Amino acid sequence: MAGHSKWANIKRHKARVDAAKSKVFTQISREIIVAARQGLPDPEANFQLRNAVAKAKAAGIPNDNIDRAIAKGAGNLGGEDDYEAIRYEGYGPGGVAVLIEALTDNRNRTAADIRVAFSKNGGNLGETGCVSWMFAHKGVISLGGEIEEDHLLEASLDAGAESYELLELEDDAPAAEVYTALEDLEQVSNHLEAAGFEVQQAELRWLPGNSLEVSDEEQGRSLLKMMDALEDLDDVQSVTSNFEMSDELMDRLSLVNH
Repeated sequence: MAGHSKWANIKRHKARVDAAKSKVFTQISREIIVAARQGLPDPEANFQLRNAVAKAKAAGIPNDNIDRAIAKGAGNLGGEDDYEAIRYEGYGPGGVAVLIEALTDNRNRTAADIRVAFSKNGGNLGETGCVSWMFAHKGVISLGGEIEEDHLLEASLDAGAESYELLELEDDAPAAEVYTALEDLEQVSNHLEAAGFEVQQAELRWLPGNSLEVSDEEQGRSLLKMMDALEDLDDVQSVTSNFEMSDELMDRLSLVNH
């Protein structure tokens, strides 16, 4: 097993857009509702719900809000929202591939909003399957705290993980991501936790097989505007793309946009 994932590292851009979210409470609450509806309304017995609750607590969502979302998903509150998960695919400026995952109670409204976000920023909403072949759907386990690579390698192999990647965070705290097959996410996460690792998050994520380097400032500006427009939509849960951008260009565009 290699010490670094073969997948392109899109974490820099993901962190940038995540930090800009103002709708995080609504977004995570929907995750909790759907997780509680699809399984038992008990985080200890429902891995998907346990992860959503952990994400909610990390985001500072009050326990009362979390409990209400679980109750709503379990059907214990009136006015139940019928959310469905839908994936949208398209192209950004310069042919960049974009995958959007949404939870919506009105697919016509969501499709229209996403189409506008693409078209206003030089992109195009495509048909299902037009870009997903460029990505792999994987389980991703984020680890924090002090990490000793030999221990991580041994534990990852024992757990049946596919690969891992050590990450350099801005505060120099060591961290890593462990990659698994979809069906192995819960098993590997539990194994790593039992091995003493600090599991911060376990989620399903689309990872690009190859990256498209963006060096043109105008294209980069349009891409970031499009990503932000998509992320800002109420029904959108995540946006993934296959472009890479240098730190220098990202910083320059961030200064311009803010």
